[in-house]
Amino acid sequence: MEIKDLKIGVCVCGSFCTFKKAIEEFKRLKEKGAELRFIMSYNAAETDTRFGKAEDFKKELRNISEKDIIETLTEAEPIGPKKMFDVLIVCPCTGNTLAKLNNGITDTPVTLAVKSHLRNQKPVVIAVATNDGLSGNFQNIGQLLNKKNIYFVPFGQDDSLNKPMSLMADFSKTEETVSEAIEGRQLQSLLL
Repeated sequence: MEIKDLKIGVCVCGSFCTFKKAIEEFKRLKEKGAELRFIMSYNAAETDTRFGKAEDFKKELRNISEKDIIETLTEAEPIGPKKMFDVLIVCPCTGNTLAKLNNGITDTPVTLAVKSHLRNQKPVVIAVATNDGLSGNFQNIGQLLNKKNIYFVPFGQDDSLNKPMSLMADFSKTEETVSEAIEGRQLQSLLL
């Protein structure tokens, strides 16, 4: 299946410093013909930071998808039963969301979207962005790598001198990762 034929749910979590990079990838997917619909965690949807205002980011996402954003548990729940997406991307995926996904906690629109989507045994692509990827969240990454239908955008240390525990996906590899995930394969090389 080609990108242009895909219905993609894109979950956005609160790694605010990565939003601009992620948005560039969302635009590329849209330009290739993918149909996108965004799902936001509570923090991503509601928090103004030094990187921008939540409303401005939401407006930009709405402009890309031309659809309303899923922002509540009630809106996220039908994703699986209605088979809304071919693939779900979590980009950026924070350490908090990694931990919740690994432990089956579904208390945000993003985590419930993933749970609901996985019931159909369809792929979930994770683009990690966390300052504790090589410490507190290392075990969650390892366990998620072993779960069926979970795929990772290749990642590595983004600033090994100043943030030695931090991991960041190479967002430019999102499309490739999705293409492989649709075929049931993890894009290699996983570690950058």
